[in-house]
Formats: sequence, structure tokens, C-alpha cells
Amino acid sequence: MSELVFLSAVEMAEQIRQKKISPVELVEAHLAQISALNPHLNAFVALDEERARRSARDLEAAAMCGEWRGPLHGVPISIKSACDVAGLQCESGTRLRAGHVAAKDAVLVSRLREAGAIALGVTNTPELLMAWETDNLLYGRTNNPWDLTRTAGGSSGGEAAAIASGCSAGGVGSDGGGSIRVPAHFSGICGLKPTPGRVPATGHFPVSAGPFAMLGVVGPMARTVADLALLFEATAGPDDGDPSSAPVPIRRIAREELKRIRIGYFEDDGRTPVTPETRAAVRVAADALHHAGFEVVPFRPEGLEMARQLWWKLFGIAGGMVLRPIANGHENDLSPQLKEFLSWVAAEPPHSGQTLLDTWLERDELRARFLEQMQMFPILLCPAAAIPAFRHGERSWVVDGKTVKYLDAWSYTEWFNLLGNPGAVVPVGHSAEGLPIGVQIVGRPWEEELVLAVAAELERECGGYRRPSLKFSEAKG
Repeated sequence: MSELVFLSAVEMAEQIRQKKISPVELVEAHLAQISALNPHLNAFVALDEERARRSARDLEAAAMCGEWRGPLHGVPISIKSACDVAGLQCESGTRLRAGHVAAKDAVLVSRLREAGAIALGVTNTPELLMAWETDNLLYGRTNNPWDLTRTAGGSSGGEAAAIASGCSAGGVGSDGGGSIRVPAHFSGICGLKPTPGRVPATGHFPVSAGPFAMLGVVGPMARTVADLALLFEATAGPDDGDPSSAPVPIRRIAREELKRIRIGYFEDDGRTPVTPETRAAVRVAADALHHAGFEVVPFRPEGLEMARQLWWKLFGIAGGMVLRPIANGHENDLSPQLKEFLSWVAAEPPHSGQTLLDTWLERDELRARFLEQMQMFPILLCPAAAIPAFRHGERSWVVDGKTVKYLDAWSYTEWFNLLGNPGAVVPVGHSAEGLPIGVQIVGRPWEEELVLAVAAELERECGGYRRPSLKFSEAKG
């Protein structure tokens, strides 16, 4: 195993600039890591080895001449297989799109290439992204590099497993209900859910449109906060294909401004209990940020339960109404996870025009009240999920004597999809079983730079990413 693959993306780019390592070395080291570990993890579903090697040679030649493509010059990355990568499968984990090959790159993939990144391949997802674990009938199950008997999360689980295990320096996930942040938390890496439209979702499937354009986003995943910031800056910016797009420039946060920020934190929402280690991780994070010079105050905003209910009305009920016609007549081709999701949706009445309009209006009213509370606390600190990575197939857990059901465990991320807040996850602690636990940092819309700046302070105080053991010889994949 090459140590090169565990450098941060920032370090890789800097060492290429200094000509200490070459893009060719990096690509070969990552392809070797994938060859060794992917049979255990099942993170990648398709590789673009020939193009990656060709790009590495071109970028190495450019570097030798002192020419630099951009801040990611020569850095190997991966892309969730729900985003178009020219010439590779974009199947979103479903047999209903089996064999679909992207004709061109999604906008954010083009931007990453323009910044000098090298796309190694695309990573596994649950079917049509509708689960918080990654498994499907096309490619099977993705395993967590910390424990192969557990999930790396979903729907960006393949991406999280690839990055955590050193098979990729960083990459792109998507998030409509925690699908970047929960896998980051489960796998011990960092992830950023941007404000809708800050990073264009053009070229993502399912398409980000209608009410889903305010829930679903694409965003960066990496091992360090600095790498998140690098990937975010390379991909952010308006695009006509994203209905939420807005021309918001990248902003630099001065340290004096940063330390004036008040941070509110809460350990649970009063409804869904979290594990003792999760609670402890939030307290550790709050203490760490206080030690770093912030004013950190216990504060649980009002409206969280309504946000959870409204999120389900849009993501669950409205989402099911979109998916049901696609799935009808193809029941034998659907994964158990998607069938389960559709059964939850079928248990409730579909939207009428009036109920959908009412939901939308209630969401906007709640969002205004929520953001008013955040004027006092522009940053919120809270759990990313109720539990750490769960065993494959589990659907409920007992926490503090109370049963936590599957959908409820992720309400800690779902709120912020409904409300449009940016949120990052940073690894802070570990469970009794040695599983990573991340803490979520949430900001006001369009203030990703502030979220990342606070996340960097937390990472500095708490140590951030730790390498999983990667001892797979006796484990069953």
C-alpha cells in the first residue's frame, strides 16, 4: 500500500507543484489501491483507467514545463455514479437505467477537470438514491472500510468508502436527505451539503427540478476540510441547468469576523435519541470550539419536528409520486430497498394540488422563522445522525431504551435539506466499537465559506480524519 494515497488533496497538489511527486505516480498508486481494496469494499462500479493514465501523462508533461491546469492539477478523484462522467455508466444503481453511459460530463465534473483533477471512475449508490445504505441489484453492496459487516451509508456510500480507504483523494456526492453527510459520518471523512444551486446539479440523475430542486444538491466529499474547500471552490458557480442557481461569488472569511460568530449547539432534538457517544462527540465539538475562541451556547432551534414532517411530504410522498410511474411494471427489477421505500410512500395518500401547495407554503413560512432564529446563532452544531454506521440490513435500533426507526435516525440531516441550509460533517469521535462519529456544522443559506471556516477550526482542535485499519483478509465482503 502506497502512503501517497493518504496525502490530502491539498498536499498532493502542492507536492506535484514542487515536483516531489508526479500525477502518473499518484494515479498508479490509486489504481493499485483500488485493485487491492475494491473487491472488499465494492465502492467503484466503473473505472476509466486509460483516460486517467492519459490525463496523468499530459498533466505531468505540463508540470515539467511549469504549466498548471489549476489548483487540483494531477489530483485523482471519484464521482458518484448519479452524475454524468463522459464515457462511464450513470445508472444511479437501478436496472431501469442499466447500461446507460453518459455522453458528456456534468457541469461540476467539467469544472473539476478544468481545475486539473483526474477522474478515476464512478462509485456505487443505492437504487435511485433512495436509501441511507448502498446496495442495489446491478452491483451489490458497498461495505464500510471500518467494518465490512456495516454500511458506508447512502446514497453516496460508494464515494465515502472510496475516499476513506485511500482509493480516491476526494470527490462528488449528492444529498437530498443526508446522502453526503451521513456517509461522511459513517466513514470518518468530511462532507459538505451546499445551499441548493451553489454547486450546479446539472447532469445529475434523478434530475433536480420542481420541489426537489430545493431539497437535493451535489457537493464535495474528502478526508480534510481544506480539501472540501478546494473542491467546493472548483465547482461552485451558477449554471443555467440548475433551477436554484445563483451568481454567488466565493468569499474569504477574515479571522476577526470568524471569531465574532456565535455558535448554538444541541445534543438531540427532543424526539429521536442519539447514542451516548454521539452526544459526547457534540459536547467535545462544542468544548473544542469554545477553546478555539468562539462563544458557544446551548441552543435548540424551534421548528425541527415540523421540518421533519414537511421534508417527508416532499422527499417521501412527492418523490414517491415521481418514482412510482417509473417503477410500475418493473417490480421484478427493483431492489428490496427501493420496494421498501415505495411501500412507505404507498401507506400515505398521494398529494393533491392543494396539499402540495400547502406543503410548499408551510415550508417557506417555517424557513423564514428558522432563519430568524439563526440571526442570533449563524452556526449550529448538532449530530449528523442518531447512530454510527449500522450493520447491513438493520432497520431499527434501541437507544436510551427507545426504538429508533430507520427514517427517524437521519432526521438530523433531513431538516436542513428542507430548509436549504449548507451543512458540513467533520469526524470528531468514535463509538465503543471503534466506528467514527461525525458532528454536523450548519450555516445560513449561501454561507458555505463560514461553515467551512468553522469546520476547519473544529478539525484543528479535534484531529479530524483517521485512517481505518483496512484489515480485510479474514472478513467477508
